[in-house]
Parts: sequence; structure tokens; C-alpha cells
Amino acid sequence: MCGIAGELRFDGMPCEVASLVGMTEAQSRRGPDAHGLHLQPGRGFGHRRLKIMDLSDASQQPMFDPLLGVGIVFNGAVYNHPELRRELEGKGYRFYSHGDTEVLLKAYHAWGPDFVERLNGMFAFAIWERDSGRVVLGRDRLGIKPLYYAEVRGGLRFASSLPALLAGGGIDTDIDPIALNHYLSFHAVVPAPYTLLRGVRKLAPGHLMTIEADGTRSERCFWRLEYAHSEAEQGRSFDEWRDILLDGLRAAVKRRLVADVPVGALLSGGVDSSLIVGLMVEAGVTGLRTYNVGFEDVGGEKGNEFEYADIIAQRFETIHERIFVPESQLLERLPEAVQAMSEPMVSHDCIGFYLLSEAVSRHSKVVQSGQGADEVFGGYHWYPKLAGSKEPVADYLAAFRDRDHAEYREVVTDGYLAGDASAEFVAHRFAEAGADDPVDKALRLDTTVMLVDDPVKRVDNMTMAFGLEARVPFLDHELVELAARIPARHKLAGGGKGILKEAARQVIPSAVIDRPKGYFPVPALKYLQGRVLEQVRDSLSSRSARERNLFRQPYVDRLLADPGAHITPLRGSKLWQLGLLEWWLQTHVG
Repeated sequence: MCGIAGELRFDGMPCEVASLVGMTEAQSRRGPDAHGLHLQPGRGFGHRRLKIMDLSDASQQPMFDPLLGVGIVFNGAVYNHPELRRELEGKGYRFYSHGDTEVLLKAYHAWGPDFVERLNGMFAFAIWERDSGRVVLGRDRLGIKPLYYAEVRGGLRFASSLPALLAGGGIDTDIDPIALNHYLSFHAVVPAPYTLLRGVRKLAPGHLMTIEADGTRSERCFWRLEYAHSEAEQGRSFDEWRDILLDGLRAAVKRRLVADVPVGALLSGGVDSSLIVGLMVEAGVTGLRTYNVGFEDVGGEKGNEFEYADIIAQRFETIHERIFVPESQLLERLPEAVQAMSEPMVSHDCIGFYLLSEAVSRHSKVVQSGQGADEVFGGYHWYPKLAGSKEPVADYLAAFRDRDHAEYREVVTDGYLAGDASAEFVAHRFAEAGADDPVDKALRLDTTVMLVDDPVKRVDNMTMAFGLEARVPFLDHELVELAARIPARHKLAGGGKGILKEAARQVIPSAVIDRPKGYFPVPALKYLQGRVLEQVRDSLSSRSARERNLFRQPYVDRLLADPGAHITPLRGSKLWQLGLLEWWLQTHVG
């Protein structure tokens, strides 16, 4: 886990070193252990390093091999790098380091851009060729690692975070109307290539961008998720699928133990994280550190799952830490979480994950985490509603979208109206080949888009704010491909995630499986009250907000008059969406 940055010039001018340094240093929290720059005519690359694999300086970045004429800056972790190293050594390559970075560099030289198809892991990288001037940007299949880019006068810049690009200067920070529609429709999700800022884009998951020396660019997708069910797979029994799935889960968890530092686990007390802990211990991990965060009980709602996490910690004899966060601390530290966001994120989990990551980072540098299981294995309430649907687009939008287009027209001012972009986006994605069943269409959209720019981005941003690497075995691409072949009826069984729950039953106590799903809102964020409400009111009435003129004042006034009455179908605050966006803009843009 690291932060990468770069500037490519196409106008014959030298790289702006001050901008490159600014972008690199803006990501110091992503890589607190080391830093480096590489400059050559018309190009510059920066790196901040978090030492997880090969703790020596031999894996320092930027890494350049003068014999091969190829260099790299890389963020992520490639779990099958030992196997790839052996294959490359068989082809005559020699290595001077023991990490994954040099493997990627030489794999590119050996196999060209197609080398990405051999990688198992999470990654974002820039690889450059000395002699041709070509640069290749790449992002992993499920978008676990971020990669933003921006056109600037005479060139192009890229970085692991959007604020890092802003630190380099010269970025168009006007609001993109299509992105704004997505943000206010999909609870802050803005699908690639868009971001809320016109001048910043992000590389889509599973894509490569090739940039020639003259600035010519091309993109290609190297991975697509297909929900194709053969006749044999349709006829396979539930128990057979359960056993196949459990083998796939074991492999995904074991891969993510590859590290030169101990690997811990975030243990929420739910099925997903509990299963990961059980499989880590089964794989031979001893002295496993586990961490659970909890909050105050509010209004009769339980604020933690300590009791269930304790069951797992005791069963597997982990070194367990309970982290209790009072609501006053949540609210006090909220501005720091906003500062840590690459893009505005409205989920209540953000501040909890931020404070959890701070506590975990005192003892661990890398953890496994349970994000993705609900999207991959059908754990959300809208999937059963889509079973057999004759109008899947409409049914998905009715269950998932925060507001329909009629209401959206009441929200934003005329300059930001851009048609019903969210509905068009869902219709386009549902129409793509490779998923015929309505449930499969929704699972694919959620796994490849909504998951990427909500929980996955949230975990990356909040953990990396403290130099903590989070690994997500449920997003192992081979496991995701396996899950896509399992018929939807097995996922929907037992009220959702049926096949996963039955696989988990072979590993963890049933008491953790057969219980209600936990959900811990921060009341001050869900119903907007107290200091947070005042912050939102101040943000939306500020001079900056008036000059931006994003939202219609009658709509804002209606929400401010009764914040608790305006809740989205997914239990979020409509007022918080507006206020958080303006707060984020004032924090990062001005």
C-alpha cells in the first residue's frame, strides 16, 4: 500500500518539479515509511512507500531497471508474486529484491501489457518505457486501489488520491453535472471515469490506459465479470456449491497472508469477518490480532457487536482488542475523516473506520477485512425483489436510488441539470451482455461499480490515512468469478447470502451466523442533530456555497426545517448528502 504520482509532458517543457513534490507529499500518510522521485526529460514520478513486502531498500520506488529500460511506481499488493518470480527466473530474469514491485516491472518487460491478466491482487501502477516514451497506467479488476488523473496545460498528471492532484495545482475544479447526478442518486457513488470535479477523472477498474510520448491515449478493458451458468452448473446441488465455495474462500484468505509483517483482521462480529478470522487460523496463523469497534447505544439501538466478536476471538484464541468510541469523539474527529476522503462519502461508517484504523495501526500494518460479501453473495434486501422481475431497471432504481428524477430537479439549480443520468447508467449496465437474470444484473452492477466507489473506497481512504493496509479476500477476482457462476437462487436462500452462510457454518459457530444483521448508524449523521446539523447549516449557507450555487434554496430550507423527515430508501440523510458535499468542497477545493 502506497501513494503514487506522476506528471507527463507533451509540449517539450520539463516536468514541474514543485507540482510533483506537492502531489507526492500530499500522500505521505498513505506511505509513511519512505519516499522517492524519478525525473527525466518531460516526465516525473513520485512515490510514498508503506513497507509490507520486502522491508529493505531494495524495493524502494520509483524503481527503474536500466538494463531493461523500464520503470514503475506501484500501489497495492500482488499475492502471487512468488510464483510469477519463479516463472520469470525460468525465462532468464534476475532479481535484486524480494518484493512484488520488481516482479511487476519484469513481468511487463516479458509479457507486455497483458501481464496484468496474470496478477492476483490489488494494484494501481504506472510503468514507463525509457526508449519509446510510452507510459501504461493500470488498475486492478475490482478497483480496490484508486488511480486518478487530470489533464493540465501541456500534459497529464496522475495520483492515488484526488486531493493529491489538487495539491499539484492547475486543475479545473468546476462541478461535473453528470457526476453530481450520480452522487445524489447513488448515495455518493460516482462511477468511473467521472469524479465530481470536471478536471479530474479516474481510471475504471480492470482497465489499462496507454499514453504515447506525444500524448496520444488509448484505453482497453482487460477483465469483465460474466454471470454465465452452464447446464452442469445449474444442476449442481447446493451442497456441492457450498464445498466448492469454501475451497475458493480458503484460497482467497491464504493468498492474503503473503507479507513480511504479521497480518491481522478486522472483526466486526458479523458472518463475513468472522469467517475470515476462522480461515486465517485454519491456514496456520498463530497469535492473530483482531480488532472490533463499537459505539454508544442510542434510543434503544445497540451500538456494538462486541459479544459476537468475543465469541469468535475466544473460539480461535486471537489477541483481541475492543475499541469503544463515544459519540462525542465521533463528532469531534469528523472533520479529520472529511479531510481523509479522496471523494465525498456519506456513509456513517467513514468516521468509525477512521478511528478504528487509527487504533489498529498502533499494532498492525496490514489486516484482512470483510468488505464485498453482501454484493458478491446477495446479502442486500433489493436482490429478492428483483427475482423474476419483468422491469429490472425500474425495480432496482425504486429500491436503490436515493431520489427519483422529479425530486432531483427540485434539488439542483438549472446549470447542473443533466438529464436522468443515473437511470440511463443503470439501464446501460443492465443491458450489457454477460448477465441475463435480473438478480445477476444487479449483483454485477453492485460488485463492479457500487461496491468500488462506496465501501471499498471508504476502507482504502480511512485505513490509508494511518498507513494501514486493508486486504479484502471477498474481492479476490477468482472468488468473484466463482461466485458469479453460482445460480442466484443459492445466494438468495435463507434470506440472503445463503450459500455463503452455509459455507461459513463449516468453520465458525452458528451463533454468529443465525442472528440479525447489525447496523450502527451515527444518529447525528442519520437524523442531523446537534453540532453536525450546525456544521451542515453553516456549510450550506456559507459564501462559498452561495457562489457555487449547486442547490435550490427552497429544497435546502425544506430539509433544514425537518432533517429527520428526509431519509433515503437506504436509510441515509438527504440533508447530510448535500451538507457533506459542500463541506468536502470547502475542505479540499475552497
